[in-house]
Amino acid sequence: MTLDQRELRNGFGRFATGVTVVTCRNDDGDPHGATVNAFTAVSLEPALCQVTLTRRSKACGYLPGKPFAVNVLAAGQLDAAWHFAGKPQEPAPGWAVGPTAPVLEGNAATISCRPWRTYDGGDHLIVLGEVVALDVTDAEPLLFYAGGFRELGPLTAGRHWAASLDCPDLGWFPAAWAA
Repeated sequence: MTLDQRELRNGFGRFATGVTVVTCRNDDGDPHGATVNAFTAVSLEPALCQVTLTRRSKACGYLPGKPFAVNVLAAGQLDAAWHFAGKPQEPAPGWAVGPTAPVLEGNAATISCRPWRTYDGGDHLIVLGEVVALDVTDAEPLLFYAGGFRELGPLTAGRHWAASLDCPDLGWFPAAWAA
């Protein structure tokens, strides 16, 4: 059975994601970035995260085996998302020196990684990084949903998840399973 690519993209697009810019250095040593919404946490021990890049992107050629950073964009960084998605904005986003690779200024969070593994992902490359430094701010994240950028809105449900083991107010569940 062959799926229509537009229908598949629409289906995948029903999952809201954060927006990241993966940054590294190009072959000349200059900072380079690519907007990526295919990002996920993988493991707490060791601390691993994953980014998935289309093989058509320049970053896909620069990233394997190299340190990189995942810049989780803040709601106010829409211009940075467009800039690194191939629609240059003026002024260009600001760069800063990061622990492993160049990073963007003003992020909701910055996750600095050293290379861990790279896998074939069809028309994409799956890159795992070992997290070596983390910078988290209070900024709200920029989101992507149904083909468009979004911002968080207030939660309208009256229920709180305090009964869950995952409740952040009570402390997340332990990283190791209790015997």
